[in-house]
Amino acid sequence: MATVQFIQTTPQELQLQITEGVKIQLENFLKHFTPKQPNEYLTRQEVAKMLSVDISTVHNYCKRKILQPKGIGGRVYFLRSEVEASLKPLNI
Repeated sequence: MATVQFIQTTPQELQLQITEGVKIQLENFLKHFTPKQPNEYLTRQEVAKMLSVDISTVHNYCKRKILQPKGIGGRVYFLRSEVEASLKPLNI
């Protein structure tokens, strides 16, 4: 086992230097880190309720390519983020 000696450094100074080094590394990491939010999938009924429309309107939005449905088996889902992105600002 090797022994490390720090000359002209007190334990408190060493601790402070280590703490500062870790702090800098953590700040650099957090600058470039963006957490990935999990995808939230909604059913047709949930989209209709979210938009306060009838389920037939959701179907029409799909036919008109306003909404982009996803499917697995016989089930249809919509990404919440895509539904929210389909909303456009009004020029009133």
